[in-house]
Amino acid sequence: MKKLILVTSPPACGKTYVSKQIAMNLEHVVYLDKDTLIVLSKQIFAVANQEYNRSSDFFEKNIRNYEYSAIVDIALEAIEYEDIVLINAPFSKEIRDKEYINSLKEKLKQKGARLVIIWVETDVEVCRQRMIKRNSDRDAWKLANWDKYIEGVNFDIPAELDDPNCSDDLLIFKNSSEEEFSKSMEKTIEILEA
Repeated sequence: MKKLILVTSPPACGKTYVSKQIAMNLEHVVYLDKDTLIVLSKQIFAVANQEYNRSSDFFEKNIRNYEYSAIVDIALEAIEYEDIVLINAPFSKEIRDKEYINSLKEKLKQKGARLVIIWVETDVEVCRQRMIKRNSDRDAWKLANWDKYIEGVNFDIPAELDDPNCSDDLLIFKNSSEEEFSKSMEKTIEILEA
C-alpha cells in the first residue's frame, strides 16, 4: 500500500537530515521539504513590509497554514505517481489536531494510501546547539528570544496518534546522538520496508 510519511518534530531536531537519510534508504520515494516554500514566504513578508519573523503573529495569520496546505496538496498529487511520498516539516499544530489527521487519512484512503508519522525526538539543548550551528536567518528571532520561543514549543511525543494495532502509524526516531541516530535509522527502515 502507498504511504505518505510525515517526518515531524520541533525545529532543529534534525528533521531534514533524518528525512533525507530515510528517503535515500527507501525505494520509490518522493522527498518534499516544506522549507522549499520559504522563498515565497519571504516575498510575502517583503511585500507586506513586515519584519522577517517566522514566529510572528503576521506569519501565523497570513503564511503558516498556507505553506502546510501547499506542501500537502503537492504530496497528495505525487502519491498518485509513486509508492511513497515523504514530507519533511514540523507539523507542530497539525500533528496534535485529531480532526486534521483524520481528514488527511481519509484523503489518503481515497488514493489507496495511508499515513505514517515519524516523530524525531531530540534533547532540547541539542536542538539549540544545532540552531546555532546552522546559522539560519529563520532562527534569528528564536535564538535571540530562546526562553520565550521554547515556552511555545511542544517536545512531547504525540502518543495519541499511536494505534497499538498498527506497527508503523507512529514511529519514534531518537536523534540526540550519532548512536541513537544509527539505531533509529536501522529500526525505521526495517519497519517501513516490512
